[in-house]
Amino acid sequence: MKITRITDKKVSLRRTIDTGTEEQRKIVQSIISTVRSDGDKALFSYTETFDKVSLSSLKVTEEEFTAAYEELDNELVEIIREAAANIRSFHEKQKRESWFSYNDEGTMLGQKITALDAVGVYVPGGTAAYPSSVLMNVIPAQVAGVKRIVITSPPNQQGTLPAGVLVAAKELGIAEIYKVGGAQAIAALAYGTETIAAVDKIMGPGNIFVALAKREVFGIVDIDMIAGPSEIVVLSDETARANEIAADLLSQAEHDKNSSSILVTTSMNQAEEVKLEVEKQVATLPRKEIAKASVDTYGHIYVTDDLETAIAVVNELAPEHLEVLTENPLAILNDLKHAGAIFLGRYSSEPVGDYFAGPNHVLPTNGTARFSSPLNVDDFMKKSSIISYSEKAFTNNYEKIAKLARLEGLEAHARALEERRK
Repeated sequence: MKITRITDKKVSLRRTIDTGTEEQRKIVQSIISTVRSDGDKALFSYTETFDKVSLSSLKVTEEEFTAAYEELDNELVEIIREAAANIRSFHEKQKRESWFSYNDEGTMLGQKITALDAVGVYVPGGTAAYPSSVLMNVIPAQVAGVKRIVITSPPNQQGTLPAGVLVAAKELGIAEIYKVGGAQAIAALAYGTETIAAVDKIMGPGNIFVALAKREVFGIVDIDMIAGPSEIVVLSDETARANEIAADLLSQAEHDKNSSSILVTTSMNQAEEVKLEVEKQVATLPRKEIAKASVDTYGHIYVTDDLETAIAVVNELAPEHLEVLTENPLAILNDLKHAGAIFLGRYSSEPVGDYFAGPNHVLPTNGTARFSSPLNVDDFMKKSSIISYSEKAFTNNYEKIAKLARLEGLEAHARALEERRK
């Protein structure tokens, strides 16, 4: 990891993220077009081509759910249940209700809040299994009141899905889970096939082809975000422990070769200790090749002269995950403006939030924490404005409204008001 000293509070540190090549976009467009025209046939064909498995059915069977419970340790099943309860409890506090207000003229105004009808959740496969993605995407949708929730995920070469993913889905009562991944899964969720009915919104992370497919279908359906590689920033002073900082940085580096792990510290001694600790710890990880490639390319340590400059650097980075390992984290919380999730203190290691505490781990990446928020219940609801004008309110205001309409050159708008006064 490279160490850089920063003295300028206005330094620019935004990272350029791979948004795909023109060739990749064309591949995705072709896949989407083929799924739209050929439906299930295309899904079976692409699954055989990309996932190297020939399926007889796309939908997960009860037998597969049963086998998943038999495979998974009972203690892990209980841990999944406890994590789900924590996540549900947190998100239930976010739910908003419709509201209505009345004035003396008899006018009623309001906002009607309605859950989306159907949501699709993409759960990535490949190098790891992600039951936490099931919990974090499905539970806020359920709290919002979404009636139909569909999961798609690429099958392994045995033609099934990881036991943890299946158990998490079953614990949440998901009836529809399909063994299909990649851009073809996104196309199926957006446009529908003979087996998979279309949804209204698509959630969940994936590789570059999944991200590009979500970008292509946006507008036909809503999407959560175009997620980039995982990121962590640790903000520390001399009171933090180098071995713990290194472990936390590597917890993100092992996700992906493009993941970003950054330390911002006020101590040069600590920076040098953390660098050595990262080199020592990465060599012992099962996913050391991935983690090492990540820290070699995107790992960095920034050293500042004071905490104020360090905070400015963090706000410029606007990270997905921000750990605050300073002497008094709460004292600087109000100064930390941009982060998807903020972890305060030594015992709030980032994996606590990833899996168990309750807040959502689907967070803005690529510096988009400057203007966006973690996945939440509102993402699964839409709002309708309610207007009920009384005759008295209309009489008192129609001339004003007509004048505004004519100011914009919209005569029919004005006459629509005046016809009611003839």
